Amino acid sequence: MSQQYRAYLVGEDGIFRSAEAFEAASDESALTFARQFTRLGKVEVWQLGRKIAVLDSGEPLPPLPARSLKSLTRQ
Repeated sequence: MSQQYRAYLVGEDGIFRSAEAFEAASDESALTFARQFTRLGKVEVWQLGRKIAVLDSGEPLPPLPARSLKSLTRQ
């Protein structure tokens, strides 16, 4: 089952410059998808009101919180 996510491009001033809505099966797949936008700068990934991660170009994907990992193993 897919969930709704958004990837926000964050400007140097910390203000969102643009957003991309997309669907993903999990937080992990959402982060993988959102990674493509880091070529434009820092990206915040959100699932509804829950902030998943902040991505920056050249950095590895951040580890998922334990609660997310548990939900991934149940699927």
